[in-house]
Amino acid sequence: MKKNTVLALFAILTAASASAALADDASDKAAVAKQIGSAKITLQQGLAAGEAQGHAISGKFEVDEGKFQLSVYTVKGAALQEVIVDYTTGKITKAEPLSEADDVAAGKKQVAVMAKATTTLKDAVDKAEKQTPGFRAVSVEPKSKANHPVAVVTLVKGAQFKSVSEPLE
Repeated sequence: MKKNTVLALFAILTAASASAALADDASDKAAVAKQIGSAKITLQQGLAAGEAQGHAISGKFEVDEGKFQLSVYTVKGAALQEVIVDYTTGKITKAEPLSEADDVAAGKKQVAVMAKATTTLKDAVDKAEKQTPGFRAVSVEPKSKANHPVAVVTLVKGAQFKSVSEPLE
């Protein structure tokens, strides 16, 4: 009897945690959708600006600690860093090494995928936007699908989000 109660409690807590994560994601998306109109530069321009600090391996518009920003992860040699690009001017406002364990792990995965890529994230974002008229790219992240590199591009139009995968080879 105790075992069933513990399992039921675990299932409830797991479901609640998943619901909270989905709610946070929906809240984050709504915040980005609300703020994206204030961005004078595109995700592609942000990726290009980040290249001054190393090879761009991902990028996204996000609301971090209540502040809207454009974040680009880069790699130079073995050094991973987050580059914050001013979304109105395209100038780098901050560049610092990735230090949080989950950010470093994500960066390493992105580097591994981009090592197999023969095209850039910017080109993938350009293609995704061309295929989805009226939508604007808000993030790009390299992933491995069936052992092939792809860019997962998230786009927004109003409050509607769409994700598309573009090959990176």
